[in-house]
Amino acid sequence: MCGIVGYVGREHRAVDVLIDGLRRLEYRGYDSAGVATLEGPEIGIRRAKGKLVNLEAVLRDNPLEGNIGVGHTRWATHGKPSERNAHPHRAGSVVIVHNGIIENYRALRSELEAAGAEILSDTDTELIAHLIDREIKQGRNLMSAVRAACAQLTGSYAFGAISDTDPEHLVAAKNGGSPIIVGRGEKQAFLGSDIPAILPYTREIISLWDGDFALLSVDGIEIVDAEGHSVERDFTVIQWDPVSAERGGYDHFMQKEIFEQPRAITDTIGTRINEADMTVDLDGIEFSREEVDGLRSISLVACGTASYACHVGKYMIEQLAGIPCEIDLASEFRYRNPILGSDCMVIPVSQSGETADTLAALREGKSQGSRIFSICNVRDSTIARESDDVLYTHAGPEIGVASTKAFVTQVVALYLLAVKLAHVRGRLEGDALAERLHDLMRLPRLVEETLGLDAEIATLARRYFKAEDFLFLGRGIMFPIAMEGALKLKEISYIHAEGYAAGEMKHGPIALIDENMPVVIIANSGPLFDKLVSNLEQVRARDGRVIAVANASNPEIAEKANEVLMIPELGEFLTSILAAVPLQLLAYHVATLRGTDVDQPRNLAKSVTVE
Repeated sequence: MCGIVGYVGREHRAVDVLIDGLRRLEYRGYDSAGVATLEGPEIGIRRAKGKLVNLEAVLRDNPLEGNIGVGHTRWATHGKPSERNAHPHRAGSVVIVHNGIIENYRALRSELEAAGAEILSDTDTELIAHLIDREIKQGRNLMSAVRAACAQLTGSYAFGAISDTDPEHLVAAKNGGSPIIVGRGEKQAFLGSDIPAILPYTREIISLWDGDFALLSVDGIEIVDAEGHSVERDFTVIQWDPVSAERGGYDHFMQKEIFEQPRAITDTIGTRINEADMTVDLDGIEFSREEVDGLRSISLVACGTASYACHVGKYMIEQLAGIPCEIDLASEFRYRNPILGSDCMVIPVSQSGETADTLAALREGKSQGSRIFSICNVRDSTIARESDDVLYTHAGPEIGVASTKAFVTQVVALYLLAVKLAHVRGRLEGDALAERLHDLMRLPRLVEETLGLDAEIATLARRYFKAEDFLFLGRGIMFPIAMEGALKLKEISYIHAEGYAAGEMKHGPIALIDENMPVVIIANSGPLFDKLVSNLEQVRARDGRVIAVANASNPEIAEKANEVLMIPELGEFLTSILAAVPLQLLAYHVATLRGTDVDQPRNLAKSVTVE
């Protein structure tokens, strides 16, 4: 979940590429940061606790030269945030930056200390450097030393290593959930834990697979396996514009990404709707009637925001396709010994495609013979590679830690899947199918219209940003939207917030309601509207302050709520996406008023690649 950058070349000073890349990856970790470059015969290291700006201050006082180096921003797993625990870590001739967790850390540390090694940090990373250095002292070159060291590791890792014994090469290795990519340029090569780090310098990248080792030099990139045999990997040409990873005039990445949602939805729909015959094409992924009718159940697995997208998807798939769905938090999935099999389809949902718990859930499903149909945003990610089928969301880079456009595109992808399965089963045809798809085609424009509430929500936020507790209520498909709204608020404003099924309020949460408790109620049209209004009345009777997100077709809600945010109506399923938008904006404006770090909230990182 930390950020890694590496460079070998003649075109740039290594430290310039490293700092530029780390700046683009700071959302992945910001407990500490560091860089190392080979200056003549020796490697120089600069590190600092805290955000990248602190490291930049160190470099102004003590600059680094050289044309080969590695850099890192850290999100702590082993050892508290401090300069001594910051990467890069050195052992003898070797310097390393690493993401992941070494599970046999304690045994390795005991072994190394018994052999006389001096361990200077509390991290598992430093132990890898000691293992590599020990192999070099036994006569191995850097690449073979890295391979020999990795044979002694248990756990997940993605790292880059340099050594003053081999001043021409940088070696990378990958195993487990932590992603790592390499990129090539003219007489230069790049290393990164995510695409934005190296996108300004190259668009030709390879995502390393588990068990891959890469040798980077000015002459190119060579990939080998654990035995040193050459491995062929095709370069992927990235189409993202580097500007798309910048704020583009917005105050925060999160704000920019909220306003990018109409475009992200449009791109995710793409050419998947055939307007000539109003059918769905999931990028060539097919389901036979026999296979779909034979499905006993579908298991949707994800973490955090993606899990709430799965809850919305459950409503869509069950109501449209008539297939039972189970929702599991990926971190719990395999530990409950799920009953799967070939008559169950497992759907992992992940923005990054590298989420460790979701990847483990995927592998559990695969081990039991289930078809794996993944939804993710990053091509060639580990989850994408290990799936039978992948439906990509086309949200583009999402830099803000709190997910927004990735969430709505995940829901869109699940809607497309639900419609496809319903059509295959003969449950959705003709005019009914066309209506569902026309609704989806209208969605980007209506999200744009909903974003017009921004100024109104900013004003509303000024009345409530000092509250210390919020309650979010929804019924049916809006219950997961309430949970997602609460998560957004707590993630970036640090206000305690809970999302509840509105009918459950009377079974506990109602005890908390008083004049200091803002209650956000998603009052969508439909058969549950009257029941939701009854819940609203219960809140008002206890002096709770009600913020209602409602459809224009229900103007009477204005008489019962303290605040009303009117959104368009788009049917029972897609209105859920429209309802999510004002909750994103509310969280954003409350957080900015409280002065928190919106894009990099404390204790959180973008891509969670540890269990």
